[in-house]
Amino acid sequence: MSWSDPASARSNRPRSVRSDFGLFCTGHPGKVPKSRPRARHRPPCCCSVPFRSVHLLLIILLLRPSPAAPHPPRPPPQSHEPGRARGEPCSRRACPFPLRPRRPPGRLARPAPARSHRRRRHSRPLPSAAGARSADPSDRAAAALGDKSKILPVKMPICSCEETIHEFEMLTRDAGRVQKDTLKKILELNADAEYLNKFGLNGRTDVESYKSCIPLCVHSDLEPYIHKIADGDSSPLLTGKPVTSLSLSSGTTQGRPKFLPFTDELLETTLQIFQTSYAFRNREYPIGRGKALQFIYGSKQVVTKGGILATTATTNLYRRARYKEGMKDIQSQCCSPDEVVFGSDFHQSLYCHLLCGLIYSDEVHQVFSTFAHSLVHAFQTFEEVWEDLCADIRDGVLSEKVTVPSVREAVTKILKPNPELADSIYKKCTGLSNWYGVIPALWPNAKYVYGIMTGSMEPYLKKLRHYAGHLPLISADYGASEGWVGANINPTLPPEQVTYAVLPQTGYFEFIPLEVENSASSIHYLESEPVGLTEVEVGKTYEVVITTFGGLYRYRLGDIVKVTGFHNATPELRFICRRSLVLSINIDKNTEQDLQLAVEEAAKLLDAEKLEIVDFTSFVEKSSDPGRYVIFWELSSDASEDVLRGCANCLDLAFVDAGYVGSRKIRAIGPLELRILKRGTFKEILDHFLSLGGAVSQFKTPRFVNPLNVKVLQILSRNTTRSYFSTAYGL
Repeated sequence: MSWSDPASARSNRPRSVRSDFGLFCTGHPGKVPKSRPRARHRPPCCCSVPFRSVHLLLIILLLRPSPAAPHPPRPPPQSHEPGRARGEPCSRRACPFPLRPRRPPGRLARPAPARSHRRRRHSRPLPSAAGARSADPSDRAAAALGDKSKILPVKMPICSCEETIHEFEMLTRDAGRVQKDTLKKILELNADAEYLNKFGLNGRTDVESYKSCIPLCVHSDLEPYIHKIADGDSSPLLTGKPVTSLSLSSGTTQGRPKFLPFTDELLETTLQIFQTSYAFRNREYPIGRGKALQFIYGSKQVVTKGGILATTATTNLYRRARYKEGMKDIQSQCCSPDEVVFGSDFHQSLYCHLLCGLIYSDEVHQVFSTFAHSLVHAFQTFEEVWEDLCADIRDGVLSEKVTVPSVREAVTKILKPNPELADSIYKKCTGLSNWYGVIPALWPNAKYVYGIMTGSMEPYLKKLRHYAGHLPLISADYGASEGWVGANINPTLPPEQVTYAVLPQTGYFEFIPLEVENSASSIHYLESEPVGLTEVEVGKTYEVVITTFGGLYRYRLGDIVKVTGFHNATPELRFICRRSLVLSINIDKNTEQDLQLAVEEAAKLLDAEKLEIVDFTSFVEKSSDPGRYVIFWELSSDASEDVLRGCANCLDLAFVDAGYVGSRKIRAIGPLELRILKRGTFKEILDHFLSLGGAVSQFKTPRFVNPLNVKVLQILSRNTTRSYFSTAYGL
């Protein structure tokens, strides 16, 4: 509407104005007039009440941007009509004076774009001053004036994908400033922490003081503080507030899990990451209201002698009502009841996940598990139990295999006799060719398969694509038990090429530049001084260093990443490998990625016999002189002797690291050994991991077995059936 157009002004005449502190002329700030019928309940806008005072016109003129700075293009209004999906256009015309939604407390102040109205569900009242905004007027004024100490994370409100993307764009355009504000907020929240004051930070919050006072650290530097927390010390050791929960890392790298603080801020950071990636994902693959077939599992929860709950990071998320609320907001509600997720027997929970997924097959819009490994494992199990599942659905009676009382009771409530569905499943399964495309066949409305598919998960992609058929595989976000790093905002990229955009408000990030040292006497990277988030360079390799709201300061994550580009001012990262996972005996240095490429090259020899590598791992044998690489394979079926000897030679030649090749030629490294395992060996390793209190949701097959991981080495040793030594470099 042009202010010089009288007709336009009359037809769109404003009738109320809302400032940052409420709605004028109604007497009820932020509320809908009572005269409006309940069935037509809408958020207040400037068309809500009659125009009564010329003073309001003056206020409008003052609040309206100048003609030299017109409003940015307004997104299409969201639905105000019952039954219309969020984000679809509604019949009501857009208000010419859109109201800025109230910002939650602590939200980063930024210019308010023109926004469309949002309809709230009838079952939810309009937010009160306490719920939607700080009741403290000073907080409101500080937010209105752009107080940079008011920074994420806060509880994320329900909002549309476009709003989420818009906020992401705003934050990443000014990533450098957001990083400084985020560090300031972290240090303000934890100013009393003993760890920070030990190094003389003394309440300072600027980047320069922080880097000069606080050294880089690894987990062993924090263990004394974490042990005190576990023993019940409630003083501010790592965080300003007492830590009430501890997370356990997967433990698959070093053979034992690590304790890490888990806080509410980490939960909110998780939801921010999930909401951001969902917004970009839903733009490419839109889904409606429905459910997600999720293969997620809780783990054992223990209480330390100090009364602190300790469990895996995923279980800490799943058990919180706030997390479940957030998953509903992004259409990721699990098909299975909580009793299945937290069941004490993994195999029974997996069976029930499959059963619940089939019961709600028409409502499933996505298939998810934390890691690609557990997705493959789930559908390998389905191949074995699908007939039992059909029988359960046909008769409406749960299999006797499910014996955990809480799980049995919960699933029985949703299981009803359905012979028609059972016959349909049976017909589809018998019509598949070697289970190709089983996921879209049984879940016809699924849009994609989702989970972490990078790093050590890449070897499972071939099998997962077989099950997924034409459905796209989308790699989930980049994070660890310590904290989150980035979101996948390019969901159309295949998992092998996926990159992650760093969210600058979720933590403070540094990157250690890495270059491979040319010295023949060292296997380490050359390191330079850490650089900031916006200072990294495209094409270079770095180790990630994070500072979190949960008490980790300049913490070396141990992940090697490559910068592939920038999204606005924030870098996009490609995960390369874990820095600590290196095969090395002499001057050789082969990473997890090198091992994977060698296995893929040798696996080509199995194609002629239509065999697959079920899983693999490796070990450096140093008890003999010279030492040698040992590669363990579990195969889908038996292979001939000649093929396996060829595979051993191929593996040996596929390690092209100059240090390895030179050492093999002068016999400083012995011939590579390929050991063939019994079928089911890696399931036995999984069961061992679960017996230690781990969760399937966190399990990763260890690609390099640490010598300290004695139990896994014993499992591998007793399940070895055949052994082949390479002759590639001569005997």
